[in-house]
Amino acid sequence: MNLQGKRALITGGSSGIGYAIAEAMLEKGASVVITGRRPEALQQAVEQLRQKGRVEYVAADVATEKGREATLSSALGLLGGLDILVNNAGGVRAGRLEDTIEAEIRTMIEVDLVAPIMLARAALPALRASGDSLIVNVTSGIALVAAPFYATYAGVKAGLAKFGESLRRELNGEGVHVMTVYPGATDTPMMRSSRAGPELGFVKEPASAVAAATIEAIEQNAFEVIRGGEARAKMIALNRDDPAALDKRFLDLKPALAEAVRDHSAL
Repeated sequence: MNLQGKRALITGGSSGIGYAIAEAMLEKGASVVITGRRPEALQQAVEQLRQKGRVEYVAADVATEKGREATLSSALGLLGGLDILVNNAGGVRAGRLEDTIEAEIRTMIEVDLVAPIMLARAALPALRASGDSLIVNVTSGIALVAAPFYATYAGVKAGLAKFGESLRRELNGEGVHVMTVYPGATDTPMMRSSRAGPELGFVKEPASAVAAATIEAIEQNAFEVIRGGEARAKMIALNRDDPAALDKRFLDLKPALAEAVRDHSAL
């Protein structure tokens, strides 16, 4: 896909990966609307992004039906149509399942899985009208290799990945492509409350690197973007061929990992 002149809606676009994707798309000549829950953060982000191109924002919570309706209707009005939907907004709460309260579990399900599904469903008429459109679902490397203390997060992100795979095949040949992005540990506000570092396998890369890989994949009409390089590829292979070996590796890391992610929360 050539991004010049394309109209994109990016959820969770005021910071992190969403902001970086918005910046990269603007540099390619796209028009962008970013969304989020915090008007002040969105306004600040837009002021910076306007140095790159045409961008507006919508303050709404995509985890709610009213928020999704406001997001899509406002974006369509501001852009005059829609060519790209980037489902990037997400939330996480790490820790043992029995220590995670129901409200936190339900928030992850609503934000990370239900919202992208429902927003994609609502956006399909506009995307079909484009004739050359794209849905990008930003999941997580944990959807490919699930780590302990992220049971719900891994579940919803893996669910979003399989949703995208199925929808891609459902829409194949109809002018709407679907691509899945699997970031690894990324230096974003979502990761600030996590103390897991390289010694535990959490090597953070800049959000701009994830965005650059995403843009390259969009231009190549790729199916997926998997970050983490050779180390992640080896873990994926080991998880498929000898999952017990990976279980053992995580068992050795469990005490340190439990402590490092105990306060990891961004909901």
